[in-house]
Amino acid sequence: MAAQFKLKRQGVRKMLQMPGMQAEMLRRADAIADVAVSLSPVDQNSSDPGHYKASWETDSTNRGGRRRDRAVGYVRNTAYYARWVEYGTERVPAHHVLLRAAHLGGAD
Repeated sequence: MAAQFKLKRQGVRKMLQMPGMQAEMLRRADAIADVAVSLSPVDQNSSDPGHYKASWETDSTNRGGRRRDRAVGYVRNTAYYARWVEYGTERVPAHHVLLRAAHLGGAD
């Protein structure tokens, strides 16, 4: 006799909102942020060298996803020029720090 399994959506929803799931999402966000810090460029000629590198933050909530019903982790850089470092401008090439960090740090 083969084993049977019946999926209950309410049970999956509860699992995705558990504190342990939220803690795991925060752990993964921290791993990505650690890689982002190591990849962050530092402009020695600026008035505040290392500001971009020191501006990485992580957060986690269990109100994420399209339906606001699951744990998610966030990684963000609070420097006002972070989007220009990530995507570049006509004068500055794109560094794609967060993209590369998510690729490398999200592998574990």
